[in-house]
Amino acid sequence: MQQPLTEEKVFKDPVHNYIHVQDVVIWRLINTSEFQRLRRIRQLGTSYLTFHGAEHSRFSHSLGVYEITRRIISQFERGEYTDWPKEEKLVALCAALLHDLGHGPFSHSIEEAFGMNHEDWTCRIILGDTEINTVLCQVEPGFPEKVAAVISKTYDKPIVVNLVTSPLDADRMDYLLRDAYQTGVNYGTIDLDRILRLLRPHKGRIVVKDSGMHAVEDYLMSRYQMYWQIYFHPVTRSSEIILRLIFRRAKELMNQGYTFGFLLDPLPDLIRGDLTVSQYLMLDESLIQTVFNLWKKEEDPVLSDLCSRFMDRRLYKYVQIDSMDMSMIDDLRAALAKAGLHPDYDLEIDFPTDLPYDVFRKDGSTENQILLLDREGGVREISEVSDIVRSISGIHRGKYHLYYPQNKLEQIKDKLPPDIQKLFVK
Repeated sequence: MQQPLTEEKVFKDPVHNYIHVQDVVIWRLINTSEFQRLRRIRQLGTSYLTFHGAEHSRFSHSLGVYEITRRIISQFERGEYTDWPKEEKLVALCAALLHDLGHGPFSHSIEEAFGMNHEDWTCRIILGDTEINTVLCQVEPGFPEKVAAVISKTYDKPIVVNLVTSPLDADRMDYLLRDAYQTGVNYGTIDLDRILRLLRPHKGRIVVKDSGMHAVEDYLMSRYQMYWQIYFHPVTRSSEIILRLIFRRAKELMNQGYTFGFLLDPLPDLIRGDLTVSQYLMLDESLIQTVFNLWKKEEDPVLSDLCSRFMDRRLYKYVQIDSMDMSMIDDLRAALAKAGLHPDYDLEIDFPTDLPYDVFRKDGSTENQILLLDREGGVREISEVSDIVRSISGIHRGKYHLYYPQNKLEQIKDKLPPDIQKLFVK
């Protein structure tokens, strides 16, 4: 059952001004070791190497998502909307707070390197032998399973899932505002108050009053700009590539029986893909950076070079190419190998299809649509009404980028065929 705090707790926040904690359960969850670990996980992964202000954590973002969810539910309760199930408030608040609990060091980068999914780990932490699980079990039997179901999108009340995961959810609204603030750009600035004021519960999902269409257009345009200017920034992609290459090399060396000069637990099990929940919770960015700093002195020259590049920000350079085909890629790799470079580590090709471009697209699924509610109670999908939304839906595919170590390329450039040399001229 929901139990109010005797005195409301307040966090000062640069985005929302204040974050209000009113429930005993939420306060206890914030103070668990598993949630406090999120202070040591950056929200934007390696983006701090591109935007020096991007040092904010998953901890601050999670609090922000909780606060937006709390505000939405408070508005629903004040409006006494019958489509909002009041008994689901605590489940929604807990899911909002804990939705990123399973993120690992450097967030999505480590997921790509090891084929992991942070939502799976979030559910494992919630359902495992953890402080989080103990707190949730005190609410009622089966409560951890309810929270995990919201995060895994299998909960039997989709409207609760909608609050935390949808095209217009608390998660996206917080990270747009927070990431824009921390990176120093204006792209992510949205009229949060107006959007929240016009959200409505309707037939089992969250919709927007049609009078709020322009605020939602602005939100979608902000997402579009943030993805292409911040999240897909080519310098950030370079740092992510080097991070993945480090882990790839470490895995290769381990499989070859290489004796590392330095190796901390639980990295061997991470590399082998055999982590327990308690081991996973040991992983944070300070641990990974400590290992990388010492791997700069490893005897393996590839691992040593990659770690030095990551820690000292000597990233790979890149060139942009409009189009490529597989034969061109094969020729390029063969030419670099013949000239003395390692094509598996000295060249990375970033394909447009590799980019997780999740800016709004209509795909026929109502779960992935933003619906506008008119005065008669009818709903329409926003791209049917908005020219702006139609214009940005799925049209930007990006460019091919070739990433390479400039110092190594300079040493062998004369050995490359002229047509290959031309590729690396900006």
